[in-house]
Amino acid sequence: MNFLAHLHLADNSKTSLGANLAGDFAKGKISDHPKPLQQGIWLHRQIASLTNSHELTKELRAAFPAQLQRAAPILIDLAFDHMLAKYWDEYHNQSLSQFADHAYTTLEATPHLPQNLLDIIPAMRQQNWLVAYEDQDGLHQAINSVAKRVSKPDIFDGAVDTVIKMDIDIEIAFRTFYPQLMAYSRIWTRQTPSDYL
Repeated sequence: MNFLAHLHLADNSKTSLGANLAGDFAKGKISDHPKPLQQGIWLHRQIASLTNSHELTKELRAAFPAQLQRAAPILIDLAFDHMLAKYWDEYHNQSLSQFADHAYTTLEATPHLPQNLLDIIPAMRQQNWLVAYEDQDGLHQAINSVAKRVSKPDIFDGAVDTVIKMDIDIEIAFRTFYPQLMAYSRIWTRQTPSDYL
C-alpha cells in the first residue's frame, strides 16, 4: 500500500493519519520514535506485512515478468493506490478531493513527523498527489517518479506498459484484498501493544 491507502486505512481505523504515514519513513525500533507516532508506525508495519505475505498479492507479484520482479512490490503498492482512488466513492463517504485536502491539512498539523516526510508534504499538496492517482496518467507519473529516486532505475524498465497490460488482474486482486485489509486495520487498532499507546 502506498500513501493514499495508508491514509485511508488510518481514517478507517480512526487512528492518526500522520502517524500511519510516518511508518513509511520511520526506520528502526518503534520505541525509538516519539510516543504519538508509535501506534501509527506499528499499524503501518502490520499493513505492509500482510500486504507482502497475502496469497493474493503473492500471486499478483508472481504474474509480473521476470525483469520486473524486484520492482513488482512497489508497482503493486502504487497500482493499488490507483484502484482505491478510481473507486474511492465505494470506500469512503467523503469525495477524494475533500479527503485529500483533509489529509494534507492534518499532515501539516501533525507534530513529530520524520523530517523526510515533512520535506515532501508541500509537494504533496501543491501537486495533489492523492487525487492524481485517480487516472492512469497519474499512476504512470508516480511510477516514473519512483524510478528516478531509486539507485537502480533500470529495474522499472517496461513497468508502465506492464501495469497497463495487467490492469484487470490488479483490479481483481485489489477488490478482493482491500476490504480484508480494511477489516484487519480496525482489528489491529484494538490489538495495538500497550507500549505503543
